[in-house]
Amino acid sequence: MKLWQSEHPVSPGSEKKIEAFTVGRDREFDLQLAASDVLGSLAHAQMLQSVGLLTADEWVAVQRELRAIFREIEAETFTIEPNVEDVHSQVELLLTRRLGEAGKKIHSGRSRNDQVLVDLKLFTRTRLQEVVEAAKRLFDLLIARSEQHKNDLLPGYTHLQIAMPSSFGLWFGAWAEALVDDTEMLLTAYKLANKNPLGSGAGYGSSFPLDRSLTTRLLGFDTLHFNVVYAQMSRGKTELVACTALAQLAGTLGRLAMDVCLYNSQNFGFLTLPDALTTGSSIMPHKKNPDVAELLRGKCNRLRALPNEVALVLTNLPSGYHREMQLLKEVLFPAFDEIMNCLEISHFMLLNSQVTPNLLDDPKYDLLFSVERANELVVQGIPFREAYKQVKEEVQNGTFDAAPFRDHLQHTHEGSIGNLCNEEISESMNEVLSRFPFGRVREAVNQLSSDQV
Repeated sequence: MKLWQSEHPVSPGSEKKIEAFTVGRDREFDLQLAASDVLGSLAHAQMLQSVGLLTADEWVAVQRELRAIFREIEAETFTIEPNVEDVHSQVELLLTRRLGEAGKKIHSGRSRNDQVLVDLKLFTRTRLQEVVEAAKRLFDLLIARSEQHKNDLLPGYTHLQIAMPSSFGLWFGAWAEALVDDTEMLLTAYKLANKNPLGSGAGYGSSFPLDRSLTTRLLGFDTLHFNVVYAQMSRGKTELVACTALAQLAGTLGRLAMDVCLYNSQNFGFLTLPDALTTGSSIMPHKKNPDVAELLRGKCNRLRALPNEVALVLTNLPSGYHREMQLLKEVLFPAFDEIMNCLEISHFMLLNSQVTPNLLDDPKYDLLFSVERANELVVQGIPFREAYKQVKEEVQNGTFDAAPFRDHLQHTHEGSIGNLCNEEISESMNEVLSRFPFGRVREAVNQLSSDQV
């Protein structure tokens, strides 16, 4: 059933070929939009009743059946029938079967472009919340492990050369603070997804007296996309900003995975991964390869390509809707599943990794303390450049002694080994999270979809 299909004849055998090329995986992804489509239809139908395009009785019946379809979607019994073009057609078909003419009326004042737009906004909003909540769980673990290991020293590196003393507390806490910035990026994506395009029609509005402010409130959106032309142009930008946020988060997880791969190796030996996260070799009995961390690194690196992929689809498109925007589903939808898997395996990996204590007792790390020696001389009144030169000579002639500094590190400023500022980092995360309107959105969705409200 193709409600918008032209009636032009095609040559025998070409119809299936054309459909396979134009539809692609769209029906598969449309199932993920089903709940969003019903929510958009519930809000739109209530608005139609408010402006006199549905009677009160029709609205009650439409609301009842849409909520029944919503429950079918939640129970995973909803399907798109083989001859039905998309999720929008399937929902309208079910309504028409159950209600007759009233089911056909809900398309008044909107186009399929309109429906796709609002579905994508609602879907993206929901999936971003899942990502934010998973990132917060990982953040909490990182802060906890930072506190747990704040006194376990770790070699710090620059250029992959030993540099200065660090600690596992500092290392875990660094990734926690990185997630604060990543959550800021997710907030930007969420805010763009949380604008209402419904009522923009095919991009030029409608002669019906639509109440777009009402559907904005009903769907829990922050505000409208006011200009109807731009509402259509927001398709693509919404996906691009979401993919950019996911790519930044993936960048953090990928670099973390790289550290784990290094730290787990015998040459470093800073962390021990659980056996469940390693695999052996077919010929080397001793091997415990960090396959999970390596795959995490690879998956995250692949996710970092997302913004470029979306941007290239959108390149040089004029205003208005264009069919290739359909391809963006194939980029965005799997990306949400992938980043969630990466967040969850990162949590498992860090929860079960064992830290190696007393690392800096090894003499090979003596030179980590050269800066401590130079700073000691500065405190005694020697200019830093002279102190630097003196310590360099001590290192070169073999007289440098790290022993006095191993147990007497004096790092007290904010964010250093002795002052991790984890409380402040946690406050920063909570401040960012407070700007997500998750509670208000959840209440709006429940009001629309629940028979008990």
